[in-house]
Amino acid sequence: MAVPKRKTSKRRKGNRRAHHALGTPELRPCPDCKAMGISHRICPECGKYKGRLIIAPKVKKAKEEKEAS
Repeated sequence: MAVPKRKTSKRRKGNRRAHHALGTPELRPCPDCKAMGISHRICPECGKYKGRLIIAPKVKKAKEEKEAS
């Protein structure tokens, strides 16, 4: 079984992992409501994907009425 001859230093380990960081997601406007979102995903604002309604959008008025009560 192969065993490392020397300990890998923090610097060498960090240099190897330099490209592992996550980048910022690419956002694009929704064709229906123009809200920014990730491509190939359901729009979080209107709930549509490729022009079809997939999930019903959340109603903001109900949330405001709960907070007022």
